[in-house]
Amino acid sequence: MQADYSLLIKQLLITPLAQAPEQTIVYRDVSRYTYRTLRDRIGRLASGLQELGVGHGDTVAVLDWDSHRYLECFFAVPMMGAVLMTANIRLGIDQLQYTLQHAAPRVLLVHRDFLETVRVMPDVLAAARRVVVLDDHDDASDASGYEALLAAGDPGFAFPDFDENARATQFYTSGTTGMPKGVAFTHRQLVLHTLATCAAFGSSRAQGRLHNGDVYMPMTPMFHVHAWGMPYVATMLGVKQVYPGRYAPDILLALKDREGVTFSHCVPTILQMVLDRAEADGADAARLAGWKIVVGGARCSAALASRALAHGIDAFAGYGMSETCPFITASHIDPSLAEDDDETLSTRILPGRALPLVEIRIVDASMQPLPPGSGQQGEVVLRAPWLTQAYLGNAAASEELWRGGYLHTGDIGMLTDSGYLQITDRLKDVIKTGGEWIASGTVEDLICRHPDIREAAVIAVPDEKWGERPMAIVVARTGCADRIDANALRSHLALHAEKGRIPKYAIPETIHFVDALPRTSVGKYDKRAMRERYQQREETP
Repeated sequence: MQADYSLLIKQLLITPLAQAPEQTIVYRDVSRYTYRTLRDRIGRLASGLQELGVGHGDTVAVLDWDSHRYLECFFAVPMMGAVLMTANIRLGIDQLQYTLQHAAPRVLLVHRDFLETVRVMPDVLAAARRVVVLDDHDDASDASGYEALLAAGDPGFAFPDFDENARATQFYTSGTTGMPKGVAFTHRQLVLHTLATCAAFGSSRAQGRLHNGDVYMPMTPMFHVHAWGMPYVATMLGVKQVYPGRYAPDILLALKDREGVTFSHCVPTILQMVLDRAEADGADAARLAGWKIVVGGARCSAALASRALAHGIDAFAGYGMSETCPFITASHIDPSLAEDDDETLSTRILPGRALPLVEIRIVDASMQPLPPGSGQQGEVVLRAPWLTQAYLGNAAASEELWRGGYLHTGDIGMLTDSGYLQITDRLKDVIKTGGEWIASGTVEDLICRHPDIREAAVIAVPDEKWGERPMAIVVARTGCADRIDANALRSHLALHAEKGRIPKYAIPETIHFVDALPRTSVGKYDKRAMRERYQQREETP
């Protein structure tokens, strides 16, 4: 009789080690090794951490760029029964210190670039047993370095079995509404998320499909929701993996060219940067062709998706959040839609259809479900077996998150008859003018359809007559600032209003042109910062 078979992260290594042990994992021009070596290094890391006193349930924090070292930590730390804390290196010092104090790691694995940052956190250092230095030029001669830790470890370290509901990872939200909140995921949750994501991306007929012949490179940081969980998926599939370190468009493009990258994911800003660099380099149409890129973390505009498609990139949206591990939906195109159809482009930028095992509901303020296809908007609430169960040490926020037995996303949206989710706004960002809602995301997307506009954010500002009015903050495309103004944009939006895409009252009277939009540490528009800056509505000529 078979004993219970718990779902543990170590099981994600079974298939690649059996079927693709010689497949390669690449880190820039620094490291190139096989999956067989990956397993040895995972064993050495766990063995070394155990020698430093890390035991079951202890936390190990990592501050690193996207690297092979980070991938090793994704496996070794939870596989030994410890908890991997992925520190957000883009947070301000106060917020980063708060998250590290809250997590209380026993060992810190810190890239040399962040050593000075950590050294000004005496309470964090006092609580840790050891700081291990990560360095691309580490040759194991530095006793405090990562490679020395591995060199002294046992590659055959035996990873134990334990309860699949043991915590595996934890990290923190980006802190746009106060101090970051901690979220955690168990082995069971991460394995189920990996299987469901693999099924969703592997079942697409062609568009957006991830298969074992792909070459994977993340373009969202590994500290943020496990790089959207894709390193676990890529490892289970045994695909070639490429890690770019600190993101720079020239490095990303060079790795794409040299290593044959075919599958990535990123926020819209990174995709824009890659396209800008490719166009500045005078790249021919074939250079980016065949690259599948999931765009998430913020709304992907039709203009950006169209621009990517023109380069041969299969760009499409995905949806999730820190609390959802993260994937909930992916926008794979129904085969019945023609590739050159406007409907296809519109579908690509929708959050998409639910992954297997995900239940999505649209509910009103009383938690009553609104039917798909009705066009009625409400809050998006979720159930799935991998959603975080609570905010760490924050009972009040946890209760609000799971009010009514569903996870509340804070997003306003609707479902189509065919199950595609459409997000129209955030609850905290929705604009109410004269008693009517304005979906800021819809206005942003229409502004970005103007050929001279790179990106746009729409926020609510106080108005004595209407309560609130929309204000637009926009960035012109390079070389276009002198030929676009607020009047031209209002005329552009008026054309869309005539076609019924937005009501006339959604056209902003005030439009600010700026060089760049403020963003959070994970690349989303920081509308809180924008609202603080533009509290009073100013007329723009």
